[in-house]
Amino acid sequence: MSRRPGRYILSGGGDVELWHYAILTVVGVGAGILNVLAGGGSFFTLPIMIFLGMPPAMANGTNRVALLAQNITAVSEFKRRGFSDFRLSLSLALCTLPGAVLGAVTAVHFSPLWFKRLLAFFMIAMLPLVLGGTSKVRASCPRRGKLLAHIGAVGIGFYGGLIQAGTGPLLIVLLVSTLNLDLVRVNMHKVFIIGFYMLPTLLVFVLSGDVEWTAGVLLAVGTTVGAFIGTHMAVEGGDRLIKIFFAVAVVAMAIRLLLSQ
Repeated sequence: MSRRPGRYILSGGGDVELWHYAILTVVGVGAGILNVLAGGGSFFTLPIMIFLGMPPAMANGTNRVALLAQNITAVSEFKRRGFSDFRLSLSLALCTLPGAVLGAVTAVHFSPLWFKRLLAFFMIAMLPLVLGGTSKVRASCPRRGKLLAHIGAVGIGFYGGLIQAGTGPLLIVLLVSTLNLDLVRVNMHKVFIIGFYMLPTLLVFVLSGDVEWTAGVLLAVGTTVGAFIGTHMAVEGGDRLIKIFFAVAVVAMAIRLLLSQ
């Protein structure tokens, strides 16, 4: 079966329906909001693309177009507001790089059925972390906190390259517990790290033909808009309602993924 980006896409290999792209853009807005308020926006975008007929590997690759744009924007915004520590961000990001590339190479050759099962498993497993937040995970900074953070980044890199969904909350917990940073600076490092390894992992999917660019660009537009909306909602304390909808949607989509063949 052809894997040309123009044909083997949302409609399962046939012609693209405009409403597919409309749904994807709207879902991108929701994912952007969730990424700001709770994290885990990819738990929406990945299943939706799969449900619309996109092969799992292509959904995984296409999702990274939006994530790359979103994190580059976030890094720039943090820098503009005076939050940056590029030396530490870069050293942590470099640790994720080998695992991320290996994870991406594994992902493009991964069984579609098992990818759905793994995604469903991590959707459920990460749900308490996303809903509970990470502000209470603060721990006193150990003497070798930076070393532990860099070691942990290696494993998170592989997970990010393979699945990506849920990497943000994992990074937040790792950096808060090892470096004892406030959440603003933790997110400052998080968006840099994810944006850094996103480019080479995206390249892996591009070379394998697993990126649908139109869908990726529209998804990126949606996540960018959602990030702006989410920022205002977070300031006004609207995250509680979002998390309720997030929980219901994640459980429903995980069940649907597990039942799919």
